[in-house]
Amino acid sequence: MMKVYGSKVSYFTGKLEAYLRYKAIPYELIPLPPHRAKILAQTGAVQFPVVEREDGRWMSDTTPILRQLEGESPVPPIFPEDPTVRFIALVIEDYADEWLWRPAMHYRWSYAHDRELLSSLLVDELMEGTRLPRFVNRRLIQARQRGGFVLGDGVNAQTRDHVEAGYFRALTAMSELLEKRPFLLGDSPSIADFGLMGPMLRHFSQDPTPAELMRRHGPGVYAWTARVWHATPLPAGPNFVQSIPDEARSLLAEICQTHLAQLSANSEAWAKTVSQGKGRGEKRLGHFAMTIQGCQYKRIPVSRYRVACLEELRRAFSLLPEASQSEVRALLQHAEADILWASDLPATSGYDEERRAPFGRAINVFGKGVPPLI
Repeated sequence: MMKVYGSKVSYFTGKLEAYLRYKAIPYELIPLPPHRAKILAQTGAVQFPVVEREDGRWMSDTTPILRQLEGESPVPPIFPEDPTVRFIALVIEDYADEWLWRPAMHYRWSYAHDRELLSSLLVDELMEGTRLPRFVNRRLIQARQRGGFVLGDGVNAQTRDHVEAGYFRALTAMSELLEKRPFLLGDSPSIADFGLMGPMLRHFSQDPTPAELMRRHGPGVYAWTARVWHATPLPAGPNFVQSIPDEARSLLAEICQTHLAQLSANSEAWAKTVSQGKGRGEKRLGHFAMTIQGCQYKRIPVSRYRVACLEELRRAFSLLPEASQSEVRALLQHAEADILWASDLPATSGYDEERRAPFGRAINVFGKGVPPLI
């Protein structure tokens, strides 16, 4: 029985839980805050979720956690056999993890009804027994989350419309894929499905404002979230697509123009951080500006972790057969995708160089954990 320290409304806890349910891996969900000191000592960073195994080992970061568990329980597989399809599935997962995070946090904490509900749920789930009055704890949660993960992550009056449009484009693109199959890449969930369960399950399909929008504008996606949550292995095993279908092109274009553009801008900002001697510790590493689909974002926090994400995608691309590399280039015919196969990066993350994840020392996505609001 694995102990999963997380939250019932957590982005990445939902992603992990969906996978564990599909693989019938027993687990117990435990509130994280009472165990912060122990988790920090064992993993190096306190973030949702963290897994304590029966053998005493600890795992953090859902992407390597799923990779590790898949190696231990490979049947049924969640990684498509075709190299090109598998790589595109990994790109979709990374987009779900690192780009859709912004609109997910925006809808949860920018809209009054949503933040009132979610702060109430989080106080009840995670802050039982604290000395402060409940209403004070709710206001503290709201201030931290909205200040750090919304205003502190570039969402403001100038970018708000673009952030929300990104959610609608994701709904439309996923709906196109789901018109022809029950899951994004076949008759069973793949790593692409579990990646998108992060934002789509615990945020977009459950928080009041985006959930209503999903029911109206993406009912196929709304049904898909329940389908993934309730998925069970097929007797004959999964039948994934053998090539990326044409209806995936709008999603791939969106990923290139948003997520890959962000990874590129962040990588350049990280290079400047390193060149200025700010080091690679858990510091607040500064900000950068980026233009995404014509929308200018300012004061985006530099993320060492997202440099590591980019390195993983580049590594996966480099390991593809030459024919698959050509297929990927043809599928991602956008200038922003060049970062996946450019000759080198401005600077490397220096993270997990011994490739111990999910068992090594973790780092937060944003410096000390929450983007600084300046």
